[in-house]
Amino acid sequence: MSQHKYSTLSVHAGQEPDPLTGAVNVPVYLSSTFELTGIGTDKGWDYSRAGNPTRDRLETALAALEGGTSGHAFGSGMAAIYALVAMLHAGDHVICSHNVYGGTQRLFDQIVRHYGIEIEYVDTEHLDAVAAAIRPNTKLIHVETPTNPLMVLTDIGGVCEIAHARSVDVSVDNTFLSPVLQSPLELGADIVMHSTTKFLNGHSDGIGGALIGTTPEHKERFHLVQKAVGGILSPFECFLVLRGIRTLALRMKQHEENGRAVAEFLSTQPKLTRLAYPGLTSHPQHALAVKQQRGFGSMMSFDLGTQAAAGRFLGALKVFLSAESLGGVESLASHSATTTHAALSDAERAAVGITEGLVRLSVGIEDKEDLIADLEQALAAV
Repeated sequence: MSQHKYSTLSVHAGQEPDPLTGAVNVPVYLSSTFELTGIGTDKGWDYSRAGNPTRDRLETALAALEGGTSGHAFGSGMAAIYALVAMLHAGDHVICSHNVYGGTQRLFDQIVRHYGIEIEYVDTEHLDAVAAAIRPNTKLIHVETPTNPLMVLTDIGGVCEIAHARSVDVSVDNTFLSPVLQSPLELGADIVMHSTTKFLNGHSDGIGGALIGTTPEHKERFHLVQKAVGGILSPFECFLVLRGIRTLALRMKQHEENGRAVAEFLSTQPKLTRLAYPGLTSHPQHALAVKQQRGFGSMMSFDLGTQAAAGRFLGALKVFLSAESLGGVESLASHSATTTHAALSDAERAAVGITEGLVRLSVGIEDKEDLIADLEQALAAV
């Protein structure tokens, strides 16, 4: 179905009626094991860690949405990133965008480094810095674009051109935009990663992650990690993501409309010392966003100067919820230094630009006038 547009793909990819009953919703196979048809033979499944019919449907949908050849669902976004690097070897070198989500940096610094894998954080928005950082032992460049929460973009096509000339794979965390607004594989990337917890699920009621690969080697490698490590997504969680994907294209239209409106409003507010939203022409990478994205989404961040000011703002919100996470139908606001980047030291946060007054918004699908009114009254409390 890859030739169809996203509104059609979201509803139908991997979600064909059940051939046994005709049910239009994918059945949830809550079975840990399956009856074998003989010695070493089965009906396609033997044990749910290795494969489950409901998970198969979700993985088919994920591959179709991103235009990949195989999808792989994991128990969380972090489990997906772990699977991404699990097959590397001691002595291998990984380049990562330098102001990524704090959990990604925590995984790389506090766990992956201990395996003898070298992690180097590079400002991937500058292609010359990427080219200079590649070594003979570089195996992977992991890009988050836009970054969380500073909304810094990386030229995916430019990085891929540099990486592929040196036989290096490129993975892209596409969580902030979803397949509807950005297609990294079309731009040359080898692997796409998602926290399905966010826009793909869309309802803040399940944790999950995904990798979408483009080669037989990716399929074999990521399936081995699923089976051997076991960090797979449960059948019911797979059903929740499939349910969410069915309205993904529709939800993203409203997220986009609301995100633009909120950003335009915030751009007029004098109490903000910094506003990061690539949809604004004032964003230094607006042209790149227009070039490689199909929209600007609903994620943004701004600085109120101090933690106290951020606290007063968050405490005054009435429609926005002060909560971590993003991508749900409800609007959320969070203080990045004590949520997404709490695992980093003060010095590490300062090095990547996470200030004490920084607030991140995930703009939901409510009425945009209500959202703007809520932000206006909360800013009055600062």
